[in-house]
Amino acid sequence: MGSQLTSVEICTGAGGQALGLEQAGFNHVALVDNEHAACETLRLNRPNWNVIEQDLLSWSASGFAGADLLAGGVPCPPFSKAGKQLGAEDERNLFPKAIDLVDEIRPRAVMLENVRGLFDDVFDDFRTDINNQLAKLGYASNWTLLNASDFGVPQLRPRVVLVAIRKELKEHFSWPSPSDVKAPTVGEALRELMRRRGWKGADAWAKQASGIAPTLVGGSKKHGGPDLGPTRARAAWAQLGVEGRTIAEHAPDPDFVGMPRLTVEMAARIQGFPPDWVISGRKTAAYRQVGNAFPPPVATAVGNKLKEALSVRKLHSVA
Repeated sequence: MGSQLTSVEICTGAGGQALGLEQAGFNHVALVDNEHAACETLRLNRPNWNVIEQDLLSWSASGFAGADLLAGGVPCPPFSKAGKQLGAEDERNLFPKAIDLVDEIRPRAVMLENVRGLFDDVFDDFRTDINNQLAKLGYASNWTLLNASDFGVPQLRPRVVLVAIRKELKEHFSWPSPSDVKAPTVGEALRELMRRRGWKGADAWAKQASGIAPTLVGGSKKHGGPDLGPTRARAAWAQLGVEGRTIAEHAPDPDFVGMPRLTVEMAARIQGFPPDWVISGRKTAAYRQVGNAFPPPVATAVGNKLKEALSVRKLHSVA
């Protein structure tokens, strides 16, 4: 597949992880998602990407054996504190399919992300089982918790990340250290977007929105609409001067008074997407993509460490 590192991405969503890994130097040979709006987002922003709109359970990766990396964000509801935390018993648990794909592709590394709840004690056996399955396939696996705000994202967003790497390469991988660049506040991140329609109160609002955001909540197809999460999350947003009960169609009008709502574009900025990344679909579908995304800067940080580890073997192979 050439000298550039290649990646197969599953459960791609709005492309946060895929974009971050692209910025780290990975070339995506396939990106799989079953949501039409998400696939349209990927096609709109990266027409050259091989986007496969298909249910992951029915997809075979046989044509992509030998890719360097299998990456993705398998659905979080089985492990989310907002749900019942059914784990392996949840019909939406796609970890078994991910393991099957590892066996099929035999990549040199695997990167899967999920919600913080996966680190709860109740899932200790689940994580151990995943480690054991990967070990049988020749991988050394490691789990960690990364906060997006440590990598320049204006949001706390703790996410559990699993990296599994071929055992002969494990000594070359280490987790990224927090960035030296301080995450912007919500006000700093959104000031210009709040001013887009001439809102006179934007500067004053931005000054008092002086903290980082709580974790954006995207909801699932079964539950959750275009809002910023449950009562506690909305209260945290209110402390930043943001009305979290609904998502706005556009920025505040010039004479708006009160707490502004976020637009989908603003939510994407809070998630660490660059300004030129466009989210496709109607408001609810678009916000759900953003709310469930993995912040690109975090994916870039992990991707850079994976690239270092995988490039060691590439150099040895050439030598």
